[in-house]
Amino acid sequence: MKLPAVKSPFPPDFAWGAAAAAYQIEGAWNEDGKGPSVWDMMSHRPGKIELNHTGDVACDHYHRYAEDVSLMQAIGLNAYRLSIAWPRILPDGTGTINPKGLAFYDRLVDSLLEAGIQPWVTLFHWDMPLSLYQRGGWLNREVVDWFGDYTKVVVEALGDRVKHWMTLNEPPVFIALGHLHGVHAPGDRLPMGQVLRAAHHTLMAHGQSVAAIRAHSPQPTFVGFAPTAGAKVPVTESAADIEAARQTYFGLKKDTVWGLSLWNDPVYLGKYPDEAPEVYGDDWPSVSDADLKLISQPLDFIGYNCYTGDFVKADASGKPEIVPFERGNPTGTLNWLQLIPDALYWAARFQMERYGRKPFVVTENGLCNLDWIALDGKIHDAQRVDYIHRYLLGLKRAGSEGYPLGGYFYWSVMDNFEWAEGYRPRFGLIHVNYETQKRTMKESAHWYREVIRTHGACL
Repeated sequence: MKLPAVKSPFPPDFAWGAAAAAYQIEGAWNEDGKGPSVWDMMSHRPGKIELNHTGDVACDHYHRYAEDVSLMQAIGLNAYRLSIAWPRILPDGTGTINPKGLAFYDRLVDSLLEAGIQPWVTLFHWDMPLSLYQRGGWLNREVVDWFGDYTKVVVEALGDRVKHWMTLNEPPVFIALGHLHGVHAPGDRLPMGQVLRAAHHTLMAHGQSVAAIRAHSPQPTFVGFAPTAGAKVPVTESAADIEAARQTYFGLKKDTVWGLSLWNDPVYLGKYPDEAPEVYGDDWPSVSDADLKLISQPLDFIGYNCYTGDFVKADASGKPEIVPFERGNPTGTLNWLQLIPDALYWAARFQMERYGRKPFVVTENGLCNLDWIALDGKIHDAQRVDYIHRYLLGLKRAGSEGYPLGGYFYWSVMDNFEWAEGYRPRFGLIHVNYETQKRTMKESAHWYREVIRTHGACL
C-alpha cells in the first residue's frame, strides 16, 4: 500500500537564504564617491571597537562580490539578504546621487539573478550618513522624508529586478545600543524622552519607505522589515506557562526600548501598546493619528531576527517569571547568545497569533563560534550545524502546525565585522581570512546545502 505524500511544512517558494550587511562586509569605505557613515565615525574613534578594528576593508566584498556570489551558488542558496549602504548612494544622505554607488548594487543584483539567487534588499542596516546624523539623525522629524527620498532612489534603480524589500534592520538595536547605551554608532547616551522620540521617527520613516516602495516599484513587491527581540519560550506547554511567556514577550519596561510590541504593534496593529504611555510616563512622545496611519502601511510578511531568548514560567500566583539558564547552558562566543532550541516555533506562533497569519520570515538566525582552519584544511563547526538544526526543527514545527512560512536567512553568509566586537566573533557559513581575504566554506555550509537540496526533508 502506497502511503500518501506528506506535505512539506516549507512551501515550494520558501526562501533558503543567508544574509549580510553592507558595513560589515563591503569595505571600500571611502571609494568611488561614498560618503562617511556613523559607523565610519564610530570605528575610527580609538577604544570604541574591540582591538580598534574598523570596517574600512572588512571582507572586501565591494571588489570580491563575484567570488562571493559564486560561493553562495555553491551553497545552493536561492535567496540572499543584502543591505544597501545609504551613504554609498547619497553621500550626504540627501541631494546628489552617486552613480558609482548605484552601479555597484546594479552589478551585485545582476550577478545574484544570473546565479539563480533572489536578492532580498534591506534599505537600512545601521549605516546612517554622517551628514544626516550631524543634522539630528533619527531625532530630526525630517528623517522621515530623508529616508523616503532615499528609498525612492534605490527602488527606481533596482526595482525592475528586486521585488523583496525590507526597510529597517533591528530598530531596537540601533536605537537602544546607539542612542541610549552608546556602545554602537553613533555612540550617544540620550535621555529616554529623546530615545523614544527617535524610535517614533524611525517607525514613521519605515512607513514612508514602505509607501515609497509601493509607489515606485515597476513590479509587484514583497515588503517587510526585520525587528528583533529575545524570544520567550515557556518551560512547559501548560496553559499558564504559555500565557506567561506570551505576556513577557510583548511586555514593556520603563528603562528600555527592547519590547517587541513597542515596534511591531504600531506597524501591524496601527497603534502603540495601550500601556506604553503609562509605562514611559512623561517620556512618552506626542503621537498623532496621522503618524500611526503612516507607520502601519500594510506589509506582506512578518520578518524577525532571532538568535536567543529566555525561558519563562508562571509563578505560584500566575505571574510571569524568567527562569535562569542552567549552569553550562550552550552559548556562542558572545555571552548573550544562549541556545534556545524552540525559539523559532514560539516566536512564529506568538507573533502570528497577535499580528495575523502573514508568512513568517526568519530574517536572521545564527551562531558565533570559535572557527579556524584545521590541519586538514577544513573548518569543523559542529556546534553551528547543531544550532541551526535545532532552530530549523522549531521552524518546521511551526509550519507543520499550519503557521505559514516564507523563508529562513542564516546570519551570516560569511564571517565579518561584528560591530563593537570587531572581527573576533565569527558567524559565517564561509570562513574569511581577513589578512589574505581567502574564503573557505565551513562544514556548516556543506550541511546547509543538503538542507536546501532536500527542501528541509533531511531535518
